[in-house]
Amino acid sequence: MKDKIKIIYVDDEEINILLFKLNISKKFEVFTGANGEDGLELLKQNPDAQVVVSDMRMPGMSGISFIERAKKEFPNINYFIITGFEISKEIKDAEEAGLITKFFTKPFSTKEFELVISNLYAL
Repeated sequence: MKDKIKIIYVDDEEINILLFKLNISKKFEVFTGANGEDGLELLKQNPDAQVVVSDMRMPGMSGISFIERAKKEFPNINYFIITGFEISKEIKDAEEAGLITKFFTKPFSTKEFELVISNLYAL
């Protein structure tokens, strides 16, 4: 059996972290953090993570800022933004520039997320 894909999920809202883990941890190994600094630390602890999903709006460091920093040190990971707000120009620009692979809106579809990950990693 193949190892589960490691996903790092960063969100400042505990309920979103719980829902993500509940819905995703059956198929994927999930590590969670509450902000960008947590996310960077999780990447250092799990350099073999293949996927990072970050909330866009968080105190201190936005999801895009976190991903910009993370991608410098861990360029071979697929990064995703999730947002409960309108898709901003900043998010669209990040996707067009290849900073993020895709964005999702809250509430996000577990099936869509699993399909995207499955297609990326030929599961």
